[in-house]
Amino acid sequence: MKFNVVVVAVLAGVVGGVSGTVATLNLAPHRVLADNLDDQQRIIDAVKHTEPSVVALNVTANGTRIAPTNPMGLLFGAPSGERIVPFHEVASGSGFVYDKDGLILTDDHVVHGAQKITVVFQNGDKIPGKIFGEDYKDDIALVKVDDYAKLPPPLEIGDSAAVQKGEWTIAIGEPLELTQTVTVGVASAFGRNEQIEGEDGVQRMFRNLLQTSAPINPGNSGGPLVDLDGKVIAINQSVAAPAQGIGFAVPASVIQTSIASIQAHPGVEKIAPVGFLGVQLVGIDEKARKVLHYKGNGAVILGAIADSPAASAGLRAGDVIQAVNGKKVASAQQVTKIVAALKPGEIAHVRIWRKGKTQNVNVRLGERPLG
Repeated sequence: MKFNVVVVAVLAGVVGGVSGTVATLNLAPHRVLADNLDDQQRIIDAVKHTEPSVVALNVTANGTRIAPTNPMGLLFGAPSGERIVPFHEVASGSGFVYDKDGLILTDDHVVHGAQKITVVFQNGDKIPGKIFGEDYKDDIALVKVDDYAKLPPPLEIGDSAAVQKGEWTIAIGEPLELTQTVTVGVASAFGRNEQIEGEDGVQRMFRNLLQTSAPINPGNSGGPLVDLDGKVIAINQSVAAPAQGIGFAVPASVIQTSIASIQAHPGVEKIAPVGFLGVQLVGIDEKARKVLHYKGNGAVILGAIADSPAASAGLRAGDVIQAVNGKKVASAQQVTKIVAALKPGEIAHVRIWRKGKTQNVNVRLGERPLG
């Protein structure tokens, strides 16, 4: 695939655990479309049925992120310099009422790492929520609201296996914080396996995704993708960029398995920390070879983040990383992939080329910041 696939919400991290149980998900049979209504009216009716149960999730997180020390450098194509700074962030995503006990179904990447979650209902009520359970692998989470007397009815989960290519799909959510937005497309393909990069830079493989042409934008994540009967056939998840009309959603068949996993292992899932080197990298091209007087392959260090493991080990701008732990690299992406597979505290043996000489540098990795 020639384009990048990006998750369309904002957070990652770890928060304290909660526990509980959840009812088993039963897939509803897919209904045959009635002959007495045209598709336009069926879309309108499906939206009216579904919208009251769709919510916005306002999420607050605290952590660390990498920030440029010279933002003007970004405007002129020069290295910006980077450092690790604390951050406080408020972001939003979508979800929908899953059951009458106050469980809200959403994507895990919408809420993972949240210190505070506010569930905003269609009537404007803002109710505190907490993570009830997570399935990081399939990107599914349940958020719990307690004692909300005006809870809308749960949405019915449909049968994604019965959806046909070309069938209408309706995405409902809060893209870019525009409340209760509806977009329409068709089911474009099924069983997509996509390598998706999260905002933490880590690549994850998601399998059996449903592809839709219904526009999915930041904030749509976690909202329902429904059919003309108003049944949830998938949860909006990610978008291919810069391509238009290529969105991905977690199908109901996967949701069923995910809910069973959450039921067996409720609570906040602890994600293994990812190794962190702390450099700005770019791949070698002919221009870089000419400037550096270098003929081989590798990834050029544009700068080492202040106080990072790389900076502490003496790596600096102009160094070319040729190998990590004995594995030769030919791109910045290869370096990132190797380091991300290591744990904080491990030693990365980095072979570099510097001003005509090759040397080995041992770097004790840190933990990747959240943002």
